[in-house]
Amino acid sequence: MKTFPSPEALRRFPFGLADVAVILGTLVLLALIARIGAGTLVSFYPPDVVPAVDLNPRNLPYYAGRSTLRMFIALFFSTVFTLVYGYIAANSRRAERVMIPLLDILQSVPVLGFLSITVTGFIALFPGSLLGLEAASIFAIFTSQVWNMTFSFYQSLRTVPKELDEAATLYQLSRWQRFTKLDVPSATIGLLWNAMMSFGGGWFFVAASEAISVLNQEYTLPGIGSYVAAAIVAENLPALGWALLTIAIVIVLVDQLFWRPLIAWSDKFRMEQSASAEAPESWVYDLLQAARIPRMLGKALTPTREAVNRVLSRLTLPKSTFKVDVDQEQRGDRLYNVILLIIIGILVAWALHFILTTVGIGEVFKTFWLGLLTLLRVTVLLLFATVIWTPIGVAIGFNPKLARTLQPVVQFLASFPANFIFPFATLFFIRTNISIEWGSILLMALGAQWYILFNSIAGAQSIPTDLREMADDIGLKGWQRWRKLIIPGIFSAWVTGGVTASGGAWNASIVSEIVAWGQTTLVATGLGAYIAEATTVGDWPRITLGIGMMSLFVVGLNRLLWRRLYQLAETKYHL
Repeated sequence: MKTFPSPEALRRFPFGLADVAVILGTLVLLALIARIGAGTLVSFYPPDVVPAVDLNPRNLPYYAGRSTLRMFIALFFSTVFTLVYGYIAANSRRAERVMIPLLDILQSVPVLGFLSITVTGFIALFPGSLLGLEAASIFAIFTSQVWNMTFSFYQSLRTVPKELDEAATLYQLSRWQRFTKLDVPSATIGLLWNAMMSFGGGWFFVAASEAISVLNQEYTLPGIGSYVAAAIVAENLPALGWALLTIAIVIVLVDQLFWRPLIAWSDKFRMEQSASAEAPESWVYDLLQAARIPRMLGKALTPTREAVNRVLSRLTLPKSTFKVDVDQEQRGDRLYNVILLIIIGILVAWALHFILTTVGIGEVFKTFWLGLLTLLRVTVLLLFATVIWTPIGVAIGFNPKLARTLQPVVQFLASFPANFIFPFATLFFIRTNISIEWGSILLMALGAQWYILFNSIAGAQSIPTDLREMADDIGLKGWQRWRKLIIPGIFSAWVTGGVTASGGAWNASIVSEIVAWGQTTLVATGLGAYIAEATTVGDWPRITLGIGMMSLFVVGLNRLLWRRLYQLAETKYHL
């Protein structure tokens, strides 16, 4: 007689429906990656021509997959760069003095302008394969993601709560243990929200990164960005509509399947003594929690993980075991300052020689004046973005129900490629007689304002629930609540959002101060338009001068304003 297993036996069965869903989902994901990735391995020998983009809507899923795969590969390398670069800058005073100003410059320089120089090197890395062009495209997306994430991680390491820092020193944690048990967990929430912002900002660069110029030849990689560009050139409105719908679907899917599970997982890193009033939810995260396979894999990998941790802990001694020779450190600082002065002197001498032999002194004063006008636009943008988006970000960060409702909305708005809206905005300016001198601020805001919103959300979520409850108990409301609780709690995150929004606005000025609709071109007076016009005619001396002047403005602003605000966050406004 055939018998059925008892309910107790069924519960002991190693696999359940959640495990079946995880297995099927993993297999589908691997199959999609294999199918999409196969297209990057085809043969390619410059100056061969990559097949043109087909505007048939049936190709959109494949094109969207190619672009999304590039985005995630760039995100992976951005995360690795962030953890390494941010850790070194935060833990070495000498390295910080070079690495942070360098980061200021890199986030302000329009890297796409130099892509034609680096793409030759990428092609040489993968001779006879399309992987060279793919790597160049991924590099362009990487440059749009990484600076914001690095600033966030660096600032989080500089504002680790003092009691946790003292506890790590007291327990003699190795540098590796400190990194994995204190540094990364304390930075996770802020880093995650900035990664979401960076990933969304990367869509802005997808269209440009999929059309690459090398050896005087234009190559268009298959992707949703190149599809949209082809639809605009062909004036194919139905194809453009299908592409925009596809982008919207991709953004929603990525949010549901990737970002929401990470947000739900990151809630355990909140620094508080009481449980969160209402934790973020994700059906994917709940599915993974219910499945047995992830736990089984975790147990199976535990011995290997512990062995690696032991080896790395032995190789990285605790901070307190390093004896500091004050005299030697002072001599090192003096040597460092001398070397830095020599480098600055060489750069100044080269700059003077370059100016005198190419553009002339008068052009320098002209670009400085144009830089002041662009600085005015950036300042107005930051003020309005702070006033509008900071309260909204705090409301989302404090209310999990509101976060579940609005997070997909703000993620979609931040991820939607702003450059696709520029032609319609230009037509609006023409019809309403709005001056591009002011309209360019709106165009810059379409890409830069989200940094402040996402960092405000991250900062609000990092404020412990017990502090919020205490503020409610003692009756803190209105401005007093902001002054005593919210501003100190989110100040560090807001500074990170401000510095990255500022850099993003300077970068966006190049495409925002000169826009066109048909035969009509609107040009604002500013440094961004100066660089764009010089790039159009291929005037490399003025391109170099414009980018150099923009870098000086960004670095000067960061040193005079944002560095001081960072110091204020480290010394006064952090938990």
